Amino acid sequence: MLGLEIIGVNAGFPAHLIGAVLSTGAGLYVVRYGDRSRADWRAMISACAAIAVWCLAAVIYGVSAAPVELAATLRNLALITLIFSLFAADGRDESLKPTRPLVAALVLVQLCQPALLIIKAQFGFLPEFGFEIAVLFKMLVAIGALVLLHNLYAGAAASSRNIIRRSAVGLAGLFAYELNLATIAWLAGAYPPILLALHGAFGGLMAALIAFGASRAAGELHFRPSRAVTFQTLSLLVIGSYILIMTLATRSLALLGGDIARTAQALLLVLALLAALIWLPSQRLRDRVRVLAAKHLFQHRYDYREEWLRFTRTIGRGSIHDASFSERAIKAIADITDSPAGLLLVPDEGANLELSARWNWATLDVPAIAGDYALSGLLERHAHILDLDEVRARTDHHGELEHVPEWLSEAEDAWALVPLIHFDRLIGAIVLARPRIERRLDWEDFDLLRVVGQQLASYLAEQAGQQALMDASRFDEFNRRMAFVMHDIKNLASQLSLLSANAQKHADNPDFRADMLITLRNSSEKLSSLLARLGRYGSAQAQELVEVDLAMLLRALVDRFRAVHPVQLTHAEKVIVLANTESLEQALVHLIQNAIDASEPDHAVLLGVDADALTGRIEIIDSGKGMTPEFVRTGLFKPFVSSKENGFGIGAMEARELIRAIDGRVAVESREGIGTRFCITIPRAVVARSRPDNASLQQERAA
Repeated sequence: MLGLEIIGVNAGFPAHLIGAVLSTGAGLYVVRYGDRSRADWRAMISACAAIAVWCLAAVIYGVSAAPVELAATLRNLALITLIFSLFAADGRDESLKPTRPLVAALVLVQLCQPALLIIKAQFGFLPEFGFEIAVLFKMLVAIGALVLLHNLYAGAAASSRNIIRRSAVGLAGLFAYELNLATIAWLAGAYPPILLALHGAFGGLMAALIAFGASRAAGELHFRPSRAVTFQTLSLLVIGSYILIMTLATRSLALLGGDIARTAQALLLVLALLAALIWLPSQRLRDRVRVLAAKHLFQHRYDYREEWLRFTRTIGRGSIHDASFSERAIKAIADITDSPAGLLLVPDEGANLELSARWNWATLDVPAIAGDYALSGLLERHAHILDLDEVRARTDHHGELEHVPEWLSEAEDAWALVPLIHFDRLIGAIVLARPRIERRLDWEDFDLLRVVGQQLASYLAEQAGQQALMDASRFDEFNRRMAFVMHDIKNLASQLSLLSANAQKHADNPDFRADMLITLRNSSEKLSSLLARLGRYGSAQAQELVEVDLAMLLRALVDRFRAVHPVQLTHAEKVIVLANTESLEQALVHLIQNAIDASEPDHAVLLGVDADALTGRIEIIDSGKGMTPEFVRTGLFKPFVSSKENGFGIGAMEARELIRAIDGRVAVESREGIGTRFCITIPRAVVARSRPDNASLQQERAA
């Protein structure tokens, strides 16, 4: 006891000094930031000042001196006045007139404390029961003040509680400390030294809390610990309680003494360690603590921000142990309800549900038709989440009982069926397994699962759309190849048709017959190589580039078209370029054939080859109908747009792409009614070889 008294004496001075500083700062805070329009503003300043005076008196005279008792009386009167002012601030000072007698009685009882001090000062001592009377007065004041605070807070409106909450908590803390201090003194016959010494510091803290409740922002601030912090705090409390119980048990056994006590302590220690190893790491125990915290400490079961972030991370993560997107989708929604497994069912062409993916549920036997079209239609119309426990209890909401498949209702682990609705269309449904900690689904589960199901349905619909686009792209590539083939065949058919028409006129001409045989041979070779070239369209493989003489290539093309239409080579300078002979020839055939189609039968198409220091240049000129500048700019190289009747509109586009593949360029000049000039420029072979990474560039352009 002597040691405790020494500690109390040594701690009293700094504790009350801290209390004086805190309460003074609290008063200044109220003066600077307090809401002056409130009826309790002045009372709060007075209360903080009274607490500061009381703490300073304890610092100067000691915690048990008579001036400190007088200052404590002043403090309590100021606090009682503040409580009554809080009633006024809430607008109930007139409606709660019955509280006024209680306030008056508390003031009267509190004023008895100075009377006892006067008696002691007059006679030098108090009667034997004087100490008990003084402590009893303090207990009565504390109890009465706590009753007033209870009536104040319990009867306040919700909006008023936000305003008075912090001030009420600070006042309740002060009087609760006073009540506990007086109760211990009543039972022990003396004040506990440590509690008496720390009284000032605690009073300063409560004064700060009271002052904080005086600001305008007090009603807008709330302490909302995160669920993770709450769960960890509860876990620490469980561990701390476990350690405390074990400590008390072992200390109690020590009172027995002897070998029995030591044996019992050893046995208890072994049992405690076994219990800790079994229960503390248990997932079930952690789940129970988490459910307990969510049920009793929070307004809502879920932390929606954390759930949404976790859902997004699970969906967006590239791979979870090589899980597919469908498996990640199941996991994302199962994690919300702590379900350990799930299934994804999707509608087939007949709207029957079939199994698409599993997550951690390999043992459940699912039939080929997991649900008929009637169940799909019901889920799509009502977007109703099926509580399978209600289904087993024969509770019907929308007529679903007759449509739920037997395998699903018989699977005891199956807990809920969540429809995935996207724009009023059923994308799929997820079957959730029963969580480890069994509970019933409630309105909050339904609301969250419904929203998450809609979001997940949009992801699944987007994935299905992407797959459909990929399939369409493959078909588009196939159709494009077929369009090129049909265009080539059309060109050959056009040449043969012109050849047949000219043969009727010039069949007796030996030169014509020789040209006709050349044209027929070229057409035959063209048809034979057509199938071999089909793989080139859309292929990413690089074409073999060789040296090509542009003048020789154009002379061969002139000979090829001579029997079909007049084609003249006006000038032919020898120019060597790097190209794929077949591709370059095909591009020039497209452009020459277009020029022939645009020209009158007796108007020749002019070809020419020249060069500069860097490039070779090919010109194809016709005197046909010509094209508008708008068509040249927006339609000439666009597929399936043609100025010719029954034209495919892909010859010019293919020609440009083939020439681009060898780093060439195509320029067009055209006038309506005058004609068109195509100018093709291709780098010389020497220039092409000198360029860095030319091969990779050619491969990229060819692709």
